[in-house]
Amino acid sequence: MGHNLAIDETSLSNGELYTIITNKEKRNKSKIVAMVKGTKASIVSKALEQISFKDRVCVAEITADLDNSMDWICRTSFPNARKTADRFHVQKIVAEAMQEVRIAYRREAIKEENTGVTERYHNGDSKKQLLARSRYLLFKQQKKWTISQKERASILFSEYPSIKKAYDCYIELREIYEKSKTRLEAEDRMNIWLKAARRSDLDSISSSADTIECNLGKILNYFEKRETNASAEGFNAKLKRFRGMLRGVNDLDFFLFRVSKLYA
Repeated sequence: MGHNLAIDETSLSNGELYTIITNKEKRNKSKIVAMVKGTKASIVSKALEQISFKDRVCVAEITADLDNSMDWICRTSFPNARKTADRFHVQKIVAEAMQEVRIAYRREAIKEENTGVTERYHNGDSKKQLLARSRYLLFKQQKKWTISQKERASILFSEYPSIKKAYDCYIELREIYEKSKTRLEAEDRMNIWLKAARRSDLDSISSSADTIECNLGKILNYFEKRETNASAEGFNAKLKRFRGMLRGVNDLDFFLFRVSKLYA
């Protein structure tokens, strides 16, 4: 146990999900605090009762994604811990909303091409190709675009202003995380962003804004110490590499035994 924990879920074999709680303190090489089969809050919380209450109340902060079951586990099992939403999961919500706008237009372009209508732009892309090839450039800031990506983005935004609106919302959210110095400054900028997201008249962006507003307290906790769930994601990747070395998992019980000996 430590004062700073991370909670996440991972699949170990045949799609079975496990909830893993890890210790974020760097000096602690053995990371696992608990590993529980399933993600149901009541089951995980019951399992965590095996850890003494005295140890659990000493946890000061726990990072997690925005899943409601994770939030409930944190509240019931670690009552004194500050719940911090992982910034990358928050950004992912808006990024996925942005991509939904692009995908909707791409479906329309596919239907159009299936009827035999193929229009090409001056860079050689058809509508379908333009919307498909723009996926990755939308994740990047404009200053990081290549020459061909700048050309493609110029065409994309002129043809589909809604995608430009969604992209601007995504980039503005990233800048809140990158440029805000204090929690108060982040809160002011986040409230402005929420209003702008709703004015975009894009259902997916408005829905992501609702999710962020419902979890605003946990999201703003990030600006206290700038803690993320990266350690948990890294640990999940370590477990997957370990599973890959074994070329799969035939005996799950023995695999979990080895994981507990190596990492707990």
